[in-house]
Amino acid sequence: MQRVPKYAFLLSFLMIFTFAVPLQAAEVEDLKGQITERNQKIKDLELEIAKYEADLAEIGEERQTLESAVGTLDLSRKKLSTDIQITENRITSTNLQIREIGIEIVDKVRLIEQNSNAVSSALRRINELESQTLIEAILTHENLTEFWDELETLQRFQTVVRNELKKLTVLKNDLEGVKTSSEKKKKELTGFKLELGGQKEVLDEAREEKSSLLSRTKNEESEYQKLLNERKAAREQFEQELFDLESQLAVAIDPKSIPAADRGVLRFPFDNTYMQKCPSYQSSLGNIFCVTQFFGNTKFATKNPQVYGGSGHNGADFRAPTGTKIRSSLSGVVSGTGNTDLQRGCFSYGKWILVKHNNGLSTLYAHLSHISVSTGASVDSGDLLGYSGNTGYSTGPHLHFAVFATDGVQIVRLGSVKKITNCGNVQIPIAPRDAYLNPLSYL
Repeated sequence: MQRVPKYAFLLSFLMIFTFAVPLQAAEVEDLKGQITERNQKIKDLELEIAKYEADLAEIGEERQTLESAVGTLDLSRKKLSTDIQITENRITSTNLQIREIGIEIVDKVRLIEQNSNAVSSALRRINELESQTLIEAILTHENLTEFWDELETLQRFQTVVRNELKKLTVLKNDLEGVKTSSEKKKKELTGFKLELGGQKEVLDEAREEKSSLLSRTKNEESEYQKLLNERKAAREQFEQELFDLESQLAVAIDPKSIPAADRGVLRFPFDNTYMQKCPSYQSSLGNIFCVTQFFGNTKFATKNPQVYGGSGHNGADFRAPTGTKIRSSLSGVVSGTGNTDLQRGCFSYGKWILVKHNNGLSTLYAHLSHISVSTGASVDSGDLLGYSGNTGYSTGPHLHFAVFATDGVQIVRLGSVKKITNCGNVQIPIAPRDAYLNPLSYL
């Protein structure tokens, strides 16, 4: 009968530890399938949103009518509901990814423990063999060849397992890092879902606004046009008030306190995916960057000198359907937020956010539907600030984006600096005219 070597058990150990199979492979495959399914659902919903955005842009190009106003409200609500579905799918997908990574970590930890035990056993056996005298080795083995074969096998086994242990430890650390990142992403997406839920409430209010609009106009186009003209007149009155007030300000702006005009100093206040949908995004011709009203003495400002106090538009207006995510153009601190609609008859910025940056610039985001940050909060470039809307003196959904020299801008309660105004109880940012900078010079 053939004798089995004493070190044969080491070979079986090596086979087990080298070729160990994850315990929950089937569950991992199932999770991968669910993740793929969720990601496909997200792509389908994004196509649906793109259709809504195209329809909203088309309505925006038409003459403002009661029908188009109602259509805009209805489409905006549908778009936001789809946005929420996308976020819910992303949260679910992230949870599945975290589970998948968790399973992989458990498997790797199991393998590491097995290999660690194997290494310990191998080291103990090697120490025993190396501590034997030549006489002991001869007495405990059939011959010296068997002794040296066992010692060599143990040493090779130790080397293999140690190498595997190092690789598995590195992989385990990598997976734990990925899991941490995924959990952070899950937290961010959960917060994003809450923000979208808040905007859904805003658009639910827009549904009520639709009922109110139809009630006030008695579903008559002539009544809607009358209401629209009243809003325009109120806007022009506020613009004149603002111009008169800011003309009285005298603040010395040190040119050295602001960066030189250069593209890329600020990022666009939208997601890149949204900007790529804008006509001629990569071109300096035509209707660039979804801009509907440029800075300064534009054609509209020249034709309507009563608007902007005859000194031109103090920012840039971007086409942005209600619910479009608004991002911080640079890292900084939120100087203030406000809502001028809280005072009836005050047709101003509506919901606005002012962010102070570290390079001497401040940026204003106005006519929002929802504010997602609070005064004093630190934000990074690209962080979510809120969502575009149609609040304030806006006659259609858009973002009013203004850039100031920080030294010149301040937030004031209008009633404290102007005796006669329809906006006496609200706060807004004001600045001398030379503190306003052309946003497109920095984007």
